[in-house]
Amino acid sequence: MADIETKEAAYVVDKLIAEDIDSYLDQHEHKTMLRFITCGSVDDGKSTLIGRLLYDSKMIFEDQLDALANDSKKVGTQGQEIDFALLVDGLAAEREQGITIDVAYRFFNTEKRKFIVADCPGHEQYTRNMVTGASTSDLAVILIDARKGVLVQTRRHSYLCKLLGVKNIVLAVNKMDLVDYSQEVFDKILADYREFAESIGIENFTAMPISGYKGDNITTLSENTPWYKAPEYAGVPLIEHLETVEVLTSDDADKPFRMPVQWVNRPNLDFRGFSGQIATGVVKPKDKIRVLPSGKTSTVSKIVTFDGELEEAGAGQSVTICFEDEIDCSRGSVISVADAPPQTADQFESTFVWMADEAMVPGRAYWMKIGTQMVSASVAEPKYEINVNTMEELAAKTLELNSIGVAEMTTDKQIVFEPYTENRQLGGFILIDKMTNATVAAGMINFSLRRSQNVHWQAVDISRTQHAALKNQKPAVLWFTGLSGSGKSTIANMVEKKLHRMNRHTFLLDGDNVRHGLNKDLGFTESDRIENIRRVGEVSKLMTDAGLIVITAFISPFQADRELVRAMLPEGEFLEVFIDTPLKVAEARDVKGLYKKARAGELKNFTGIDSPYEAPRNPEIRIDTTKLSPEEAADLIVDTLLGDV
Repeated sequence: MADIETKEAAYVVDKLIAEDIDSYLDQHEHKTMLRFITCGSVDDGKSTLIGRLLYDSKMIFEDQLDALANDSKKVGTQGQEIDFALLVDGLAAEREQGITIDVAYRFFNTEKRKFIVADCPGHEQYTRNMVTGASTSDLAVILIDARKGVLVQTRRHSYLCKLLGVKNIVLAVNKMDLVDYSQEVFDKILADYREFAESIGIENFTAMPISGYKGDNITTLSENTPWYKAPEYAGVPLIEHLETVEVLTSDDADKPFRMPVQWVNRPNLDFRGFSGQIATGVVKPKDKIRVLPSGKTSTVSKIVTFDGELEEAGAGQSVTICFEDEIDCSRGSVISVADAPPQTADQFESTFVWMADEAMVPGRAYWMKIGTQMVSASVAEPKYEINVNTMEELAAKTLELNSIGVAEMTTDKQIVFEPYTENRQLGGFILIDKMTNATVAAGMINFSLRRSQNVHWQAVDISRTQHAALKNQKPAVLWFTGLSGSGKSTIANMVEKKLHRMNRHTFLLDGDNVRHGLNKDLGFTESDRIENIRRVGEVSKLMTDAGLIVITAFISPFQADRELVRAMLPEGEFLEVFIDTPLKVAEARDVKGLYKKARAGELKNFTGIDSPYEAPRNPEIRIDTTKLSPEEAADLIVDTLLGDV
């Protein structure tokens, strides 16, 4: 084995493993699980602490110890001594720079509890990685270098832990060996941190003087800090605190029953159940339940698992629930206790942590995943951005990478939710870019907006089907898109004239005309372009409700915004018509002189010059204007619309 000089671990193998292996395995299976993170500023010793925990809990094999000893001599930061951080820093870039970049997850266990620990990077540019680790944690170990005290990243990570609902905070003042285990230094750091913690709403935390490298107060109380045993301190080693602290599921068990449905379990005609992981509360057979958003009620007939039926199931367990009645319930539904259901709404105030390199675009539609629900959502311009270093609320037009801000959000349908402070699973969500499928933000619902609860859809007696039948036609939206000068307006006008001669009821919405009235308050920034298309989409939808064939001619440069309009309409009623004209051809025409102005710098944000155009991927109709005349193009579009092609 590698020659590692360190303190003996406090844990020995339970005697039960030799006496009764079955009982030992059963005991091990039913241990509770604690998820925690280590965070703090750069070089505070997070990876070293985790390496020490892995070593002292005997979770390292002999060959790993040999490799660790060799690696420590080659790329370690402790001279010829063992560098425990190398057990966690697995990326080559991490070892070369001596820092943590990505979140590293490690599993270990003691005789009393199982643990999953996330080692989070300390650099500010990796804030999104830290948020990922904290989002599922029950506890955070915030490390402070005893030589440096409370730093900017200490405050930043503490605020993020508070924001993400991590209720158990351990303030680990590390590297006490480098300050001669000074009680005065520890007390000064403790006082500084307590003042800051109170200012952001952290009411309780546990402070410990430790040395991850030397092993002081990690598994046993250190003789180097006899003053730590005084009543005003915690007086316990770190591992003992981790073994005894209350986990999140214990707190969740006391809340009303909630279970997001992941899938409908129907292996045969005689069985139908609804599977998922219980988020909060406890459920038993004969309990009255309510399914949201439908609001239907029933009674639990049985609770089924792979090992058989249960008399009771609680928070954290994955089960299948069967009802006594046949009611509507599917993936995305939430099963709750009947007399205390969660809320439903479609407009919220939320806090966002922006995680993408590209800035947030107010008004753009993103996929929102909350629990097992997936909806389309758009975010308004932020109310403010939070300066995590000073806690100031700053004015902001958007959110950049790693920014934290508060904004209103609207979903395309009502979702089942609870504020994040009450329920992580029904209050926490991610936003996904519709084009790239990349996660762009993590968010927390603060509350629903009052207008979401007070403004209701008014039922009318004459349906859109009746409106269309009166006109003897099927409503549709012909959405023309293409560069300026591509010929959209010319062809759209011809299409409407042809349909009019065929006694079809139509209406043409032209980009320039709409900007004289409905959208005259909008400019040509990316956000204004998105809002321009959103409004036109809403108007088009109303016109199809009246039974009309709507023809629109807009550049509409962004695929996500065209898809937003498509999602507003019933299947088959949105036909994307791509007027495919090369930029050189469109610029050569330059009927309005706009390209000339854009090239001269007199016209900013002009599509094709200094603003991008995202061509349709799979349009229903593609018109190549280099091969078809406007008349031929109009004929093709009309024939396709009426089903003659």
